[in-house]
Amino acid sequence: MADTLLFTLGFTKKDARTFFETIERAGVRRVLDVRLNNVSQLAGFTKQPDLEFFLHRLLGVEYRHVPDLAPDKDLLDAYRAKAVPWETYEARFRQLLAERRVHETLSPDLLHQACLLCSEPTPEHCHRRLAAEYLQGHWPGVRIVHL
Repeated sequence: MADTLLFTLGFTKKDARTFFETIERAGVRRVLDVRLNNVSQLAGFTKQPDLEFFLHRLLGVEYRHVPDLAPDKDLLDAYRAKAVPWETYEARFRQLLAERRVHETLSPDLLHQACLLCSEPTPEHCHRRLAAEYLQGHWPGVRIVHL
């Protein structure tokens, strides 16, 4: 397989101008929304219907919600409540991705010049990084760039 360029980006602590310019400068062709809840009022301009409209109208970028790359509600709630530490969350999320067999249900073509989107401002403690690394581990040639 040829190299697949996969971006990741969190929208928190970014205004709309910075967010959309970052996507444009990187050459993103498709945003893959990996949030469990993509319609929260707290998401502002990144609420699903608004984000899909803005990406298409401003940049000609495709939008897709990919909940298979999101944690389940129980795991996310436990982590947010500090009932499980990051290391446990990380192990359980990787296991969830394996159980979902996302490396078989998703296509590497879907990922090329795509951007995994969630809310965390940085990738260190974010499931988007874990999802990207999981796919990279199953598909040779995936290069991850955190925006």
